[in-house]
Amino acid sequence: MRWIRKNLVVVAGLLTLAYMILPNLVVMAFSFNKPNGRFNYSWQQFSLDAWKDPCGVADMCQSLSLSLQLAAWATLGAVALGTAIAFALVRYRFRARGAINSLIFLPMAMPEVVMAASLLTLFLNMGIELGFWTVLIAHITFCLSFVVTAVKARVMSMDPRLEEAARDLYAGPAQTFLRVTLPIAAPGIAAGALLAFALSFDDFIITNFNAGPSTVTFPMFVWGSAQRGTPVQINVIGTAMFVLAVLVVMAGQIITNRRRKTATA
Repeated sequence: MRWIRKNLVVVAGLLTLAYMILPNLVVMAFSFNKPNGRFNYSWQQFSLDAWKDPCGVADMCQSLSLSLQLAAWATLGAVALGTAIAFALVRYRFRARGAINSLIFLPMAMPEVVMAASLLTLFLNMGIELGFWTVLIAHITFCLSFVVTAVKARVMSMDPRLEEAARDLYAGPAQTFLRVTLPIAAPGIAAGALLAFALSFDDFIITNFNAGPSTVTFPMFVWGSAQRGTPVQINVIGTAMFVLAVLVVMAGQIITNRRRKTATA
């Protein structure tokens, strides 16, 4: 009991982490299942068939490709706009700056169904045909706030004296930004990009409202498949995405640790 009281925060953190990872482990385990029926909800037999043919279900890889394209373009758009907005809010003083700071958090606090219905109303009133582009605009819109928040936190912690030192050494504005400002802000930009990609790839509610009849993303495919059967290949794709995300985070952590060791050496 004394050890538990002393390490209560660590124990609580490990239990929370286990609670969060457990569903992913279940998905991973059932990617090796061979169900007897259409639904992959109970363990039957170990099999590698789904891993050998992950695109064995009709239209699944097509929807996966569409989701990856949307996530990639939405991430680029949200990072470009969000980084510029974050620097503007931190570095410059202008009218309505406080109001804009407050409005940035609105998409994060607003229920997704409200935002989805609002965007749908906007597109219909403007006469825009629902499809890939409307989904992309919607994804950039709700990912933007998360990118601004991540980049803004990093920019606020930057030491302005580093940029002043670069200018004292006759570096121009472009050189100062590319060689000093951008590398320091890079972790925040990367965090915002990863968050935007995950949110865009995973979104269902906003996408379902604004996709139209011919645009089917991977979350929409999973929802439709759950009505008539859940192929094991869905678990395969989920496992692959989870492992890829973990590897990216680990690689980023390793690079950060090596840079810290190099800086202190």
